[in-house]
Amino acid sequence: MDMTISRRAVSLSRTFVATAMGTCLIAACGALPGGSGGSGGTVTVMTFAPEETKATNMPGMTGMAKAYERYVNSKGGINGRKLRVLTCNEKNTPSGAADCARKAVAEKAVAVVGSYSQHGRAFMAPLEAEGIPFIGGYGVSSEEFQSPLSYPVNGGQPVLIAGAGHQLGRACNQVALVRPDTIAGDTLPVLLNAGLRANKMADASDIRAAEDSADFVAQAREALAHTSGTGKEKEKEKGCVTAVLGERTETFFDAFRRTDAQRKKPQISSVLGSVSQSLVDRTGGKESPFEGAYLTSWYPVSADPLWEPMRKVVSEFAFGDDSVDPDDSGAQTTWIAYTVLSEILKRFASDAPVTGRTVKRALNESQPVNTGGLTPALSWRYQDMRAVAGFPRIVNGQVTFQIVQAGRLVAQPGEQSLDMTPTLVAAPPTA
Repeated sequence: MDMTISRRAVSLSRTFVATAMGTCLIAACGALPGGSGGSGGTVTVMTFAPEETKATNMPGMTGMAKAYERYVNSKGGINGRKLRVLTCNEKNTPSGAADCARKAVAEKAVAVVGSYSQHGRAFMAPLEAEGIPFIGGYGVSSEEFQSPLSYPVNGGQPVLIAGAGHQLGRACNQVALVRPDTIAGDTLPVLLNAGLRANKMADASDIRAAEDSADFVAQAREALAHTSGTGKEKEKEKGCVTAVLGERTETFFDAFRRTDAQRKKPQISSVLGSVSQSLVDRTGGKESPFEGAYLTSWYPVSADPLWEPMRKVVSEFAFGDDSVDPDDSGAQTTWIAYTVLSEILKRFASDAPVTGRTVKRALNESQPVNTGGLTPALSWRYQDMRAVAGFPRIVNGQVTFQIVQAGRLVAQPGEQSLDMTPTLVAAPPTA
């Protein structure tokens, strides 16, 4: 009799425990590996970027993500939830981008944040299949401005290149564009020309180069040949050469300097990401060949006090990681993307489940997110989308105009930040 009662008690106990565990799982209570849950849970996200490749490398983005992880967790997390940041080397290949996205899915990441890849088709498909939002990409793939799961914090390459067209259209009589011979590179002439046409300028000469080339002598000579006219307008006496080649931009302008460009002294130009303050410092500061170069950016100049919170986090939580440069536009983009993530997660109730789909819903329905003045307030509600052909997810078309003076990137005198959306709306489709 005692044995029968004992067996019944054990059976009832096991049933109770199993039922309780099932209820807990359904309610998302507790901290599950890679999951979220209520107060005291863990939110897993991923940041990926190419590292140690022969082309563009952005290690500062993953470095910034890890610094942000340490920063928020030192304060108790976000709304009591610990932040778990996974990083992945995208390798600048479609397979590498897809592998990173699949890793995010396998680890139950609720978002991919502040990442870089030009292989949008490869990484967006796995994320879309699992409902994982992509917050704050660098903006070099068209999918970042087309996928309903993408939440860009800037206008990406489209607004930078159109902005460069505006900047050069006001100063030059002829323009040559040197750009990668890639699918992403094929959109650049269309966008640059949109900015030039807005200033009644002729289209730029389109000069292609292999993305991982180490020899740009031929492109340098061609660019000089296309900008050797004297010009008839006093305010537009210079030919202009702009290069958008990522890390290879320095190599191109070195080759360009070694042609007879010094005799003609054309205006040189690029965009943030291809030229940075650290590059100017490394190539001579005031004596740098980039002295006087025109640049377009999404954000305020790096010396602006608005960046001070980021600089403080880098100083205290990057632990000597030399890849994290506060002047780098990749690290800046990652900082802004994590600011968005943090602000969105703060709007969740402490007991609300945090998953990819609930984060996506919050992004789609939330009031605008403030980024501390680094961008306009950001919102991805349907009514906030712009009518830009090929780039319907652009919600921030703002650019700033900068110039290298005395070895420093400073705001270009007489120029204000400009919303490039109207220019992009008027541009022909790029796809």
